[in-house]
This record gives sequence, structure tokens and C-alpha cells, in this order.
Amino acid sequence: MATLQAATTSTGAVVTDAQAVRQLCEAHCFGTLNWEVDEEGELIIWGYDAFEVYEAREDGLPDYEGGLVTHEFLRTLAGYLEPNEELDIQTAGFTKCRFPVLAKRYVIRDDEVLHADLSSLESIDV
Repeated sequence: MATLQAATTSTGAVVTDAQAVRQLCEAHCFGTLNWEVDEEGELIIWGYDAFEVYEAREDGLPDYEGGLVTHEFLRTLAGYLEPNEELDIQTAGFTKCRFPVLAKRYVIRDDEVLHADLSSLESIDV
């Protein structure tokens, strides 16, 4: 069985309400990814995992039964970005000895969420 190895990184984006964004992030699970809202109110996300968001259960573990809530999380987060700020989250991953099999990008700006999934080569017109 192949093990997926992925890395995620984001640009920083300043938020309007740092405490509300911290609470939003604490109510969700990002696998082994890290997130931080610094003292200037800049949010960044990074780590060695794919960017997938689940709601957190009471014990802090992901609610897998509830399914992925990545898009819902990002739509909520979009409302907290300062005007003219942009958060760009990129994930790339592969399995051992293979070409990239995972490539996703989310761009949040102007209260909208843009998503590109390049994981399936079959959907690319050549």
C-alpha cells in the first residue's frame, strides 16, 4: 500500500477579528497541519499533510462521520479577511516513487473561495 506524502503552505493574510478566527480554527481539525494567528492578526497554515478540514468533536478529534467541511470552513474564513487581503493555500503530494498525485490550491479573496484541483490528469485537455 502506498503512503501519501503531502506538504501544505499558505501565504499570510491579515484578518479582521483574530480571536474569532482562532475560535473558528480551534473548532476544526486540519490533520497534522499547523495554523497560527499572530499578534498582528496574520493567519498562516503550513505542514506536512494535505489541506483537508473536518469539524472537531468534543474530544478534539476529527469528526470523520460528518465528512469534509473544507469549503464551508473557507467560506466562513473569507468573511474575516481584511479588504484587499488574499490567502493562498497550496498542497502538493505524492506516493513513493511516483509522480505527483495530489495538487490542490485554494485562493480566498474578496469574500470568495477559488479552488483548483490538479490531482486528476484525466481532466486536463492536452
